Amino acid sequence: MKIKKDDTVIVVAGKDKGKQGKVLRTLPKVNKVIVEGVNIQTKHEKPRGPEQPGGIQKSEGPIDASNVMYYDSKAGKGSRIGYKVENGTKVRISKASGQEIK
Repeated sequence: MKIKKDDTVIVVAGKDKGKQGKVLRTLPKVNKVIVEGVNIQTKHEKPRGPEQPGGIQKSEGPIDASNVMYYDSKAGKGSRIGYKVENGTKVRISKASGQEIK
């Protein structure tokens, strides 16, 4: 999986197409990512005593990694990710601008 935690991504397919957000978590075994503000799901919680009231909780759900693309701020658009070996270390690069991804 080329998308890592804290990358800024843009959604390229699905109901949230066009939205940008930061990757909060990656799930590489199932090839999914959780992106901030994308795929919002609601859960109805029952009250669990006086200190935990019930209500409707909203949280981000996982989205398939193939539906997101790394957002290159220099190019201003989504970009594919490639790898390059520099000084014996493998680094990620943006295909759109050629810049190294930190």
